[in-house]
Amino acid sequence: MTLFSTTTRTTGTGPVVTIGGELDVATSPRLRAEIDAAPLERGQLLVVDLAEVTFCDSSGISALIAARNVAEAAGAALALVAVPARLSRTFGLIGLGTFFPTFPSAEAAITAHS
Repeated sequence: MTLFSTTTRTTGTGPVVTIGGELDVATSPRLRAEIDAAPLERGQLLVVDLAEVTFCDSSGISALIAARNVAEAAGAALALVAVPARLSRTFGLIGLGTFFPTFPSAEAAITAHS
């Protein structure tokens, strides 16, 4: 069984989804479900905190792209925070280096959005 967890907290600017463990083919549907269930309104910011992610495969990257699509469909924005160096490098290698707005912390993303 792959170790994986998600938690969502609501802030004044929108939901913050924190992911922990391995984001892969077995767990990415759980992230998609968490994102789909997150309360998100037009003009808000969906923050996805990756600080505790230990591994991310192509299915996990697809789930992050899907999260961006969910935010855009709601008229909201998406920010990834605390992206692990290995994942940031992968984003660059596959042409997604500037696809996701990234910030060092949820607080930094929320401040930039406000």
